[in-house]
Amino acid sequence: MPRANSLIARHPEVSKSQLIGQLLPPPEFAEARFENYKPDPLFASQSEALKAAQGFIRGAKPKLFQKVSAEPGIYLDGGFGVGKTHLLASIWHGFVGKKAYGSFLEYTSLVGYLGFQNSVEALSKFGLVCIDEFELDDPGDTMIMSRLLKELEQRGVKFAATSNTPPNALGSGRFAAADFKREIQGLGSRFKIVSVDGDDYRHRDVRGESSNLSLEDLHIWGATHEESFSDEFEDVLKHLATLHPTKYRALVSGVSAIGIRGVRELDDQVDALRLVALIDRLYEFQVPIRSSGEVPLTSVFSEAMIAGAYRKKYLRTVSRIGALTSLI
Repeated sequence: MPRANSLIARHPEVSKSQLIGQLLPPPEFAEARFENYKPDPLFASQSEALKAAQGFIRGAKPKLFQKVSAEPGIYLDGGFGVGKTHLLASIWHGFVGKKAYGSFLEYTSLVGYLGFQNSVEALSKFGLVCIDEFELDDPGDTMIMSRLLKELEQRGVKFAATSNTPPNALGSGRFAAADFKREIQGLGSRFKIVSVDGDDYRHRDVRGESSNLSLEDLHIWGATHEESFSDEFEDVLKHLATLHPTKYRALVSGVSAIGIRGVRELDDQVDALRLVALIDRLYEFQVPIRSSGEVPLTSVFSEAMIAGAYRKKYLRTVSRIGALTSLI
């Protein structure tokens, strides 16, 4: 049997050029195009969103040919699993010119790592910046992104963004879209806001529980994967604390499967947010996860956390954990 590797033995170093170079759509959406987006006929907004995204690309010219009055961005707002990320990746693939693609957390982490002005200089070289899962739950990060977008817009950069409306806000006046316009201080009103309705195409309950394995079964499962990793939950949390979030992608690069032992409910918000960032990177690479411990991995966030300011973020992570723990 192959011996399991350990994440905590990895201490990746990432250069500025590597950080910028990894701003690409995740492997899951490498082939995403407008042509293979399949709108649900039961929800007309999906076909309308497709047309709006295609129209945005037709109007998005290289910087040399842009008009000052051109609309700087498109914002796709909707629930989980309605195809917004597919459309965002399609926009990225369809744009002719230099372009960047990353999650909201990746961009704010980039600013934290490189500094604001260095990030502006690096990102201003792109004609299009795509932001997946624009988040409004942290005032500090929202202000950073608002300022960043304003500086980049002045340099002719266009934007495309998505955001998830939390399940408890669906149908309540487009919660995320209204907040987006307000929070990014005027620039939001110049984005084309496109609502995307529908059911989660994965048909998953975002609060559905994953199953824990016994330690023996966890070991047997890991042994079926060539580059499997196995670590204690506490050790993973401590190791994440030693790494800047910009390094998490390099941390999980090449991992084919991961088993996490000793899972417990989290009581620290900082640990919880680091885990969110790690799960995002594992989801990008579609890495199967299995666990053992006191609670299922989908139950690591306490009810108080789920009900708090980061509700949307935690529910998205629970949904992604559910997907990863169902992969073979």
